[in-house]
Amino acid sequence: MPDYTLTIEVRTHPVGATVIALAGELDYHTAPRLHRTLERTPEARPLILDLARLRFCDSMGMAELLFLLRRTQESGTSLALVGTTADVSQLLAMIGVEALLTSYDTVEEAAGALRPDPGAG
Repeated sequence: MPDYTLTIEVRTHPVGATVIALAGELDYHTAPRLHRTLERTPEARPLILDLARLRFCDSMGMAELLFLLRRTQESGTSLALVGTTADVSQLLAMIGVEALLTSYDTVEEAAGALRPDPGAG
């Protein structure tokens, strides 16, 4: 029997964003766990989704990414992806949403982009 493993770590970054780090496989078997986790996170906070340790993502995983995108758009917050693999990037391009998502190399880089400009105001 295949090993359908997905580890989900949730924390709050000092800038106030919710960071969700995924490791393993995001697929038909594990996507419902991610969905339940997402439903328990505050909607008013920006989300940083760390995919650096994600080994696999199928269409159900993409559906969860789209759910996240829609949720952040509806609540007026932002979604940043971190550590996006070539495979995930290709899937995002195929479904036509890559231009709607911002990707960063590290969580700190993504969090820095969420900080307000000190010169603004």
